Amino acid sequence: MADTTFQLEGAVTNPDAPTPPAAWSSATWFAVLSMAATSFALVSAEFMPAGMLTPMARDLGVSEGMAGQVVTATASVGAVTAILSNVLIGRLNRKTVLVALSALAVGSNILAATATDFWLLLLGRAGLGIALSAFWALSVAVVARLVGANATGRGMAIVTLGVSLATIAAPSMGALISDWLGWRTAMAMTAGLAALAMLLQWLSLPTLPATTSNSLADVFRLTRRRGIQIGMLAILLLMTGHFAGSVYVRPFLEQVTLLATGPIALALLGFGIAAVIGNIAGGRLADANIRIALAITAALMAFAALALVLWGVHIGVAFGFAALWGFAFGMAPVVLPTNLSRAAPDALEAAGSLMVTSFQVAITIGALVGGYIVDTYGATGPLTLTAMLAASTVVLALLQPRS
Repeated sequence: MADTTFQLEGAVTNPDAPTPPAAWSSATWFAVLSMAATSFALVSAEFMPAGMLTPMARDLGVSEGMAGQVVTATASVGAVTAILSNVLIGRLNRKTVLVALSALAVGSNILAATATDFWLLLLGRAGLGIALSAFWALSVAVVARLVGANATGRGMAIVTLGVSLATIAAPSMGALISDWLGWRTAMAMTAGLAALAMLLQWLSLPTLPATTSNSLADVFRLTRRRGIQIGMLAILLLMTGHFAGSVYVRPFLEQVTLLATGPIALALLGFGIAAVIGNIAGGRLADANIRIALAITAALMAFAALALVLWGVHIGVAFGFAALWGFAFGMAPVVLPTNLSRAAPDALEAAGSLMVTSFQVAITIGALVGGYIVDTYGATGPLTLTAMLAASTVVLALLQPRS
């Protein structure tokens, strides 16, 4: 097990022209991959219920709508946790914290798998929400300590690759396993994934002593920086737009493109595969020029959504631009946190809290607003909003000052 002590990087004088990152050692690769394994385990557990709501609801004696609140519970608890997590951990060793969060995910998933009523299931999901948000709040700071500030984008691309893979695999695997072995077995398997991630962290992560102890005042004081304000606004605009539209891509493909279930599944698979490729491209672009990376990410999403609205009646167009949207979405979880962190190289953990909170708020607003628009204006309405908010993010990126 590596026993090297890493310190936070100092201020980056010119983040738009960083020095080339050094080659990573095998120990660094192992540590970063353990973080990717953790993101895969946590996000798989988050989205697994989407594929098995019906048997879960039937077993617990609740409606499918009520069963769906297990996802809401995870996100709601996570939004609060994101602000408080880096304050509550004080000066604990960050490796210890990460391993403990994985252990919490193991226990929470076991509780959910063995829940005898709906409220115990919700309690288990709330524990997962704490583990999930606290992990992401620490992720940028930890990755920067592992690979260096000039390679943060590349490191985060690998970590968030776990998100893309889990988003593709978890709902379908949840459906298949729950039909074959039962939803409780599927939920228990997510505990196994979290246990494996915990083992990998324990074996690979170096000791990461705290270099600072955050307070709520420190976190909120950070919001006075213009770069943080712009970074948070970019997250809110782009992710609100994405979740307002992406949730309703299936109704669009059904009502506008007139696709059946099989072709829709293929289009969504193309979206997911493109997102994985976008992860990799996003890491490269973020390290090369973060302003341009943000502008390209937003521009691709805006163009894809607008093209679907204008020409999505054609099947080839729908497949192609759904994949382009997926590519842009794959870039976003890398580019947006890296962009925010460049404004606070001296306070990466506090910036991580603000980043996760911004994402959670954007997801909530996007889902609510998108639902209202699709009911009021039809299937093209949410995608129009996506294009507008993504285009606004392009303007924001280009106006962002070089630091």
